[in-house]
Amino acid sequence: MATGRLLGTGRVNDVYEIDETWVLRRNREGWGDAVAEGVVMEHVRAHGYPVPRVRLSDSTPTELVMERLSGPTMLEACLAGSLGAEDAGATLADLLRRLHAIPGPGSADCRVLHLDLHPDNVMLTPDGPYVIDWSNTEEGHPGLDWGVSAVILAQVAVGDEPVADAARAMLAALLADPSHLTDDGLREARRRRAANPTMSRREVELLGAAEELIRTIA
Repeated sequence: MATGRLLGTGRVNDVYEIDETWVLRRNREGWGDAVAEGVVMEHVRAHGYPVPRVRLSDSTPTELVMERLSGPTMLEACLAGSLGAEDAGATLADLLRRLHAIPGPGSADCRVLHLDLHPDNVMLTPDGPYVIDWSNTEEGHPGLDWGVSAVILAQVAVGDEPVADAARAMLAALLADPSHLTDDGLREARRRRAANPTMSRREVELLGAAEELIRTIA
């Protein structure tokens, strides 16, 4: 598909302009299943969850055509000082609770999991926060989703980046009600992060301290 200028780039994806309404997200490594991802996005959107619309007929396994959103990511808003870390963590918790109220498309006994919900995957639009990047989504127990989000924040919180203190405040707000976090979910979240090929060696080394911090807070 013909695209315009590059709008953003992540660890494995690039986002290109199509027009004022639509963008194309392309996986640089040529892997993934963007169509299946889009099906899940349409499923949760049908239940009122805030995700971009998608055009499945124009998507491919490595390219997803989706609605163009306006506004900063939650991370950008925190760095700019327009959103507090505690409010960001509380919003993440609310988004997880709302998501896990939706039955999975395959089984009503399972729930849709995002498995990568962090401040750079939430866009703050004029209509409220929207969740993007569903490439890791699957069905399962909500405890895993809470574990993944907690581990992502904790890895930053125990590191030496300038945003470490903000990440710790987000983590505390995320886990203000720790009942959603399970021991099995946390262990599996750590295992998956360690096996993630996009993790740097330093990020993997921080996982032990990150889990310890989570258990201290929760």
